[in-house]
Amino acid sequence: MSATDNAPEVREPSAQYLQTQQPKATLVDSCVLIDVLADDPQWCDWSLAQLERCGAQGALVINPIILAEISPRFERAADLEAVLAALPLVREALPWDAAFMAGQAFRVYRQSKGSKTSPMPDFYIGAHALVSNLQLLTRDAARYRSYFPRLAMVSP
Repeated sequence: MSATDNAPEVREPSAQYLQTQQPKATLVDSCVLIDVLADDPQWCDWSLAQLERCGAQGALVINPIILAEISPRFERAADLEAVLAALPLVREALPWDAAFMAGQAFRVYRQSKGSKTSPMPDFYIGAHALVSNLQLLTRDAARYRSYFPRLAMVSP
């Protein structure tokens, strides 16, 4: 059993994160972008279809954590920038409140006997989506659901 199975819910530090309105845009997880960039035979079609669908509803957003996760596929920053310029992606900084919430998720993870010694990228990504009222487009919903159960997600 992994540390994310049946993990206790992260307590949001403020009621401002418990928004009831529809998400205004979509934060695109790195796995979805990697599916497209790598032309993944299993997931590329699904990821492209979801990018198109979510993009028709609002902005598609990435943050520095997502950029860092896709960057190892490129030798030069200019190559990465050229690919990103061809995609309809809006860049957003990681909100300070999201950094705090990611730390809280990590605290719960460690209390659940998680073995990592520093917060993982998914904690920052999930927290960013939650505090910014963004839905998250991901194929890796399990950890997000465990630590951010109120997070709106698009996943298989």
